[in-house]
Amino acid sequence: MMEFENPLAFFLLLLLPVLYFFRFMKVFRGITFSLTLSDWHGTGFTWQRGSYTFLSIGAHVLCACAYACAVTAYAGPVVRHQQKVYASRGADIMFVVDTSPSMAARDIGDMTRLEAAKQAIRLLADTDGGDCFGLVEMARDAAVSVPPTMDRKVFFDKIDKLFVGGLGDGTAIGTGLGCAVFHLERSAAPHRCIVLITDGENNAGSISPYTAAHLVRDKQIALYVLGIGTRGSVPLEYVDPKTGHVYSGYLKSDYDSQALARIASEADGKFFSVETLNALVHAFDSVAKNETVVQSYRIKNYDTSYYAAFLLAAACLAALAWLVRRVLLQEVL
Repeated sequence: MMEFENPLAFFLLLLLPVLYFFRFMKVFRGITFSLTLSDWHGTGFTWQRGSYTFLSIGAHVLCACAYACAVTAYAGPVVRHQQKVYASRGADIMFVVDTSPSMAARDIGDMTRLEAAKQAIRLLADTDGGDCFGLVEMARDAAVSVPPTMDRKVFFDKIDKLFVGGLGDGTAIGTGLGCAVFHLERSAAPHRCIVLITDGENNAGSISPYTAAHLVRDKQIALYVLGIGTRGSVPLEYVDPKTGHVYSGYLKSDYDSQALARIASEADGKFFSVETLNALVHAFDSVAKNETVVQSYRIKNYDTSYYAAFLLAAACLAALAWLVRRVLLQEVL
């Protein structure tokens, strides 16, 4: 919200109507004398109404706006900002997101499984808290897209760029969990957790998901496993990023929820079966409540001045008014 360091300066705007009133009363009219050099019976000067009248009015409006901008600059416009500076760490949360082709199935509301997961992650991370968020993309392979960071812009940019098929066809759950553990095991955060979002069974990678789950437990990292998707025949459509081939049809969805529940159990974590948007929101609410960390912080205030911007606007408007009057209307002082 914009504030002004010298708001009394706006009283100077009252001079505008006073000035135009005096001009209307011809108080500030200069003394003029008519001088006829000769009469050659030529064409006399006539005021062309229409466009000239419009330009004359426009020039006066530009002058008034330039004056208003100059007064506003003199009033000292500033926008005050507040920023939380945390003195203690929040939680470190790593999301392991399945991007295999089956995540293109459209059965979570009117969204695909991946779209629903991305939206839910944004809702959880869209806070001004001191938590750090990271991202592991998982399919046939797994890769860390973002290590735990407080920079929401970087994190959200990576979330938005997630797409189906980016890492091939497959689900390397063990490898994905292993990548997340590697980036959390040395963290000094009071709470560390991994949120695994997948719709399939482990069928790729060289690390067993149960071995990875034991590693999660041994490192005292909390694990939340979200099995996303409905069962049965569901519509699916996606474009293979390598070949450009469009796959469209129906997917027979019947992933083994017991296997995912066992992975969560091996890590002393929690498993959520997510078949609707409400179930997805409930799962993320549980993560938020369990991983909340009380943090100390202070408020840092800083101002952004717009004095130069308004002064530049006043100069530009005044120059434009001068051009209209001197060049287009050909007025002479």
